[in-house]
Amino acid sequence: MSEAVIETRGLTKRFRRVVAVDHLDLTIYRGEIFGLLGPDSAGKTTTLRLLCGLMRPTEGTARVAGFDTVHQAEALKRQIGYMPQQFSLYGDLTVMENLLFFADIFDVREPERSQRIERLLRFAGLIEFIGRRSAYLSGGMKQKLALACALLHQPPILLLDEPTTGVDPVSRREFWQILTELHLAGVTLVITTPYMDEAERCTRVGLMYQGRLMVCDTPTRIRQMIEGEVIELQVGAFRQARQLLQDEPGVLEIQTYGEMLHLIVDNAAARLPAIAARLKEAGIPVLSMRQTRARMEEAFISLIRRQNARIQAEMTPPGAESHGE
Repeated sequence: MSEAVIETRGLTKRFRRVVAVDHLDLTIYRGEIFGLLGPDSAGKTTTLRLLCGLMRPTEGTARVAGFDTVHQAEALKRQIGYMPQQFSLYGDLTVMENLLFFADIFDVREPERSQRIERLLRFAGLIEFIGRRSAYLSGGMKQKLALACALLHQPPILLLDEPTTGVDPVSRREFWQILTELHLAGVTLVITTPYMDEAERCTRVGLMYQGRLMVCDTPTRIRQMIEGEVIELQVGAFRQARQLLQDEPGVLEIQTYGEMLHLIVDNAAARLPAIAARLKEAGIPVLSMRQTRARMEEAFISLIRRQNARIQAEMTPPGAESHGE
């Protein structure tokens, strides 16, 4: 196993009554692309700020590149590049002026300064826009500029908070090409994202929900955590089919994706004929029906539902089910 470069133990952050990060135990190894995946308010952004030393934890500890994030925060800054969720550069400065400003902040001097800036401009595809004010860049170019500024001091660890949110699909793909090159160069990347397809690109993924780390593993193993197999179904009467099949024997769960129904069943091969017959009997036309492999999204939704069911069961007093009669 590679060297651990980020370690948290019992890391917790409370804002009055809200627990944003709840006793997080996490280990990230050198050279990984580690994805923190979860919905809004899952605790992803707060986790990154704690790892950067921008926030003090309420409880627990975090060490990044061997430095304690509370007591050695200044020394830590030389080892990390941090790209916040919102564009945080100076809109009235040009692309080149922003890069020069950050070179001053990180004390990058000549001749390294000019060499690094030119390399980063080419790397990020910004060489033609050096004289443009950053406020007038597209969303994708703003993100590339922010990344270039975060890389000026050549940090071995890069922390990116939802770097492609709101970016068009082409820019998003280009941005990930840049991240892949950084990964191949040995940079450790920690990326928060709400996008399941981006999580698939990571070497390991941590699924966060309500401040807790639900599971941490490779994308392949997380997909395998679904209790059952997946049938993808497209029908002419979407709502009627969902209502009809929710109590069908062997159907463990139904998830909705646009006009598609994804049925999680105990045995796809055994259940396909019975489901087809049930729909035919009800007069619901089947446009397509096939077994498919589980995706990260199905696994995540299924894990959340199971956790919520456990929490609900723990909160329900014994015998409470019979009180309504």
